Amino acid sequence: MGTVIQLKKQINNSYFQLKDSVEDKLVLVEEKIKSKLESDVSLVSKMTDYHLETGGKRLRALLTLGSAKLCGYNKGARDINLAACVELIHSATLMHDDVIDNGSVRRGKKTLNKVWDNHSSVLVGDYLLSRCFEMMVEDGSIEVLKLLSSTSSKIAQGEVLQLQHKGEVDMLEETYLRIISSKTAELFAAATKVGAILSNVKTKEKEALEFYGRNLGLTFQIADDTLDYNSELKLFGKRIGKDFYEGKITLPIILLFQKGNVQEKENLKKIFSKTNRSESDFNYTLSLIKQYEIIRESYNKAHHYINLASNSLSIFKDCKEKTILEGLTSFSLSRDF
Repeated sequence: MGTVIQLKKQINNSYFQLKDSVEDKLVLVEEKIKSKLESDVSLVSKMTDYHLETGGKRLRALLTLGSAKLCGYNKGARDINLAACVELIHSATLMHDDVIDNGSVRRGKKTLNKVWDNHSSVLVGDYLLSRCFEMMVEDGSIEVLKLLSSTSSKIAQGEVLQLQHKGEVDMLEETYLRIISSKTAELFAAATKVGAILSNVKTKEKEALEFYGRNLGLTFQIADDTLDYNSELKLFGKRIGKDFYEGKITLPIILLFQKGNVQEKENLKKIFSKTNRSESDFNYTLSLIKQYEIIRESYNKAHHYINLASNSLSIFKDCKEKTILEGLTSFSLSRDF
């Protein structure tokens, strides 16, 4: 854990450096998102306004803007439009996620489905996706349209795969990686590759940024899943145990099940087969996680993807944008917001 704490300042700086480097465009992305979500239907307006007020890191939009800048894009506003599009895809998946998981809090505020209802949340999520496809068509690039529509399809399949394996504490690590690759890493990969597509760079640069984004996304999700069991860190807007109480099987539980003895495995199976898990169930699971040093092992696995992501940028010339993106590869491991 010491290494993680030491990295904190450097990593958070990388995020803010990226944000600062594209600040003028990020403001326009926010304006684009707001204008695209306008609706004559009052409930749609109320729900999208509420969603916008919850904020967010806008990391995927930042990755599109940063990748485009790294590749020398300076021809117009396509990066702004597509950064907004990528962010809206992400927002739509969050709305659907909260319905599936019966989520109640996101970014420190009540979720849309708790303020209104599941039906409205699903439909507003669909509204966001329809706006995304309008923006893809407006952009006019078949390559971008194919990439982002394919990405949306893969995200949906990842959701179904996760649902299919809900409650399986003996889930294979390979299956978990397939789920997070589809649900999270695909959109990271698309966000970074879009930046390269806009710049008309060579195929190898596009592939390098796609590989970078995918491995950054895997790192991000592994870290996020690990934070749910890390009582050493307190994060804004993320309540410890959220995944546990929702019955999600993530890397810490998979690794714990692998290490546990026969009785502990049986106990874990019983806990995750329940409709609702208690605080004592959570405390028992946390005690095992500490006993087997699962947090450390999970972070070690995330480091593998950090290295892959960072190394993929080696084909680009040294510059400010490259340095920032390299620094971002460790961002997830110690973010405190």
